[in-house]
Amino acid sequence: MQKTMATPQTVAFHTLGCKLNYSETSAIGRQFEDAGYGVVSFRQGADVYVINTCSVTDFADKKCRNTVRRAMRQNPQAKVVVVGCYAQLKPREIVEIEGVDLVLGAAEKFRILDYIDNLSQTHDKGMVIAGEVTEVKDFVHAFSFGDRTRSFLKVQDGCDYKCSFCTIPLARGRSRSNTIESVVENARQIAQMGTREVVLTGVNIGDFGNGTEVIEGIRPKKEALFIDLIRELDKVEGIERFRISSIEPNLCTNEVIEFVAQSKRFAPHFHIPLQSGNNKQLKAMRRRYRRELYAERVAKIKALIPHCCIGVDVIVGFPGETEEDFMDSYQFVKELDISYLHVFTYSERPNTDAADMPGKVPMQERKRRNEMFNILSEKKRRYFYQQHLSETRPVLIEKSKKEGFVTGFTDNYIKIEAPLDEAWLKHIVDMELKQINGEGLVEVGVL
Repeated sequence: MQKTMATPQTVAFHTLGCKLNYSETSAIGRQFEDAGYGVVSFRQGADVYVINTCSVTDFADKKCRNTVRRAMRQNPQAKVVVVGCYAQLKPREIVEIEGVDLVLGAAEKFRILDYIDNLSQTHDKGMVIAGEVTEVKDFVHAFSFGDRTRSFLKVQDGCDYKCSFCTIPLARGRSRSNTIESVVENARQIAQMGTREVVLTGVNIGDFGNGTEVIEGIRPKKEALFIDLIRELDKVEGIERFRISSIEPNLCTNEVIEFVAQSKRFAPHFHIPLQSGNNKQLKAMRRRYRRELYAERVAKIKALIPHCCIGVDVIVGFPGETEEDFMDSYQFVKELDISYLHVFTYSERPNTDAADMPGKVPMQERKRRNEMFNILSEKKRRYFYQQHLSETRPVLIEKSKKEGFVTGFTDNYIKIEAPLDEAWLKHIVDMELKQINGEGLVEVGVL
């Protein structure tokens, strides 16, 4: 929608949560730019602040309130709009946050300019307008862009899985996908912007192909699968590297692994949620696999791609997790040939079955278990890095927050640090991995 303004206005964005949220924030940002807004940093005094929220943990409320306060410090008269998953699940809570002007759910956020127009015409600061919060049904394609060296490309949304701890199906609706043709066209647009790496994102991207009839109005002649999508993306010229953000173990098929093993563009990097290495806990979580399948997937990857990086999600302190269960899970993960962990402390989420399960684990115990897994993660990461010292690998170079340095990731997700050379920025450079520094990054030499 094109909007004409008497005076130029500015908008700032803040994204909480996953890579999918970042891709959608960029899509919303393009709407504002097309309407004549100037996009500025969140630290500047913008006329409109848009906060795109997450609902995965119980810290959503605290993070949202803190971000609203930051916006109000920059410009007390700014319009503050809260959108996304947290807004979809708990709009009434957000309405109570001082400084918020508009609340939009996961679907309505893509019509944000319509609501902003109404807000400007009918409303003074201090009155909150809660937009509609309806069931999320349609697929809205999105990808991030800007000064990043990589783009997050949304290919799928929603989830049909019913994990007992998760609110995402409530926030984002049923599984649905873009078409292969549309994803490929988005990838070509990203390539024209000079972006070197594309990260495929979604809620459950291995379920790609489900719900594509929602987009086109008819069911496709052939149901596309994730393997079909990545085969087509591998043909896109101009993108040097594709990366799969996260894929469920039951959907990370041998066919997908074998394809990545021979692909020149898809990075040797899988992030595969485990959640628990204990089968009793997996059953209580309603995960769609047992740990034996997970171990098979890891073994298959390492057999075909020995240098592959494998990241793992785990949850500690799930209801009913005894010390014996936890140690069984810990030992299983310890023995896996994986590279790093993302550790989540279980938090009760309203309207989930797990919230009412018996056997709640004391918070102090949850924190202890979290720390144990985080220590294990650092040991795993360091060992993985050490295995590849003295190798030469391609590194996508980015600016570091540390003055006078650049940083970046190899194809297999090893993070490096090097003295600044402007000529390297936003390019993939072959570098020799030399040693691990005191910050846990790999120092490099250039060939």
